[in-house]
Amino acid sequence: RHRLSMEPKNQKNQTTISEFLLLGLTEKPEHQTLLFGLFLSVYLVTIFGNLLIVLAIITDVRLHTPMYFFLSNLSLVDTFFSSTTVPKMLVNLWTQNQAISFVGCLAQMYTFHLFGTMDSFLLAVMAIDRFVAIVYPLRYSVIMSPCVCGLLLGGPWLITNLQSLVHTCLMAQLTFCAGSKIPHFFCDLMPLLKLSCSDTHTNELVIFAFGIIMGISPLLCILLSYTCIFWAVFKIPSAQGKWKAFSTCGSHLTVVSLFYGTIFAVYLQPTSPASSQKDKAAALMCGVVIPMLNPFIYSLRNKEMKAALKKLVSKAVS
Repeated sequence: RHRLSMEPKNQKNQTTISEFLLLGLTEKPEHQTLLFGLFLSVYLVTIFGNLLIVLAIITDVRLHTPMYFFLSNLSLVDTFFSSTTVPKMLVNLWTQNQAISFVGCLAQMYTFHLFGTMDSFLLAVMAIDRFVAIVYPLRYSVIMSPCVCGLLLGGPWLITNLQSLVHTCLMAQLTFCAGSKIPHFFCDLMPLLKLSCSDTHTNELVIFAFGIIMGISPLLCILLSYTCIFWAVFKIPSAQGKWKAFSTCGSHLTVVSLFYGTIFAVYLQPTSPASSQKDKAAALMCGVVIPMLNPFIYSLRNKEMKAALKKLVSKAVS
């Protein structure tokens, strides 16, 4: 059971509660209808766009390659990532009921960090795939075998589930005494820790350690992969060959730039009283906006994907 103390830390008298209140993006009633319409539209576009990408890859045999296998998984993860926060936010906006159960709060925290971290790992795996395709083109099909692809996908799933489980189990052990209002649109680690009157040093240490490992590892992998890619491409004598090699990385580089650009823009700034607003902005971009944009980025800049989507739509219409 989750406990909320209404007394100072040194007093034992505690009141058991079963829910938190998500304050959301705004507490002004006049803005909530507009936000509901906006986020409902964004969510529907996200679900439709990403599932369309997955269906196009499944139904087109030409796209049964490692690159599109990882892309379909990215689309699925983006769908689940957006579904972690947006549906609950829509319900809260529509009903003006900000309550979320303690169990629901932990579940939301678990899934948000699971799919958010998995997003970054998939971007790293896709960078490795592009590295092998460009640097070792003749051995690509041998290196990127089904077994290797399975390991590249299964490993991150195992690691991210472990991370989310550790965070959730540690959070479930805390006692809360600083109120039940969460100044966010979903249950996140740091806002919850601020409501706790327990010793949170272990939680903070684990958050820091996982933040370093889970944050820097995928980024280093991406940077190393693209360093090798650029080195290999610059050795190609013809301009046409260089362009062809770079064109296969364009969509992925755009998504990576959006994802990490948002994180750097928000968090590589001096700490300020508006840090909670920065956290909301980062969560909105990474968990809502980017999952909506990814299908457009990968379809508009990819001839094979555009052809597969046209084929899928024409089949559905006919």
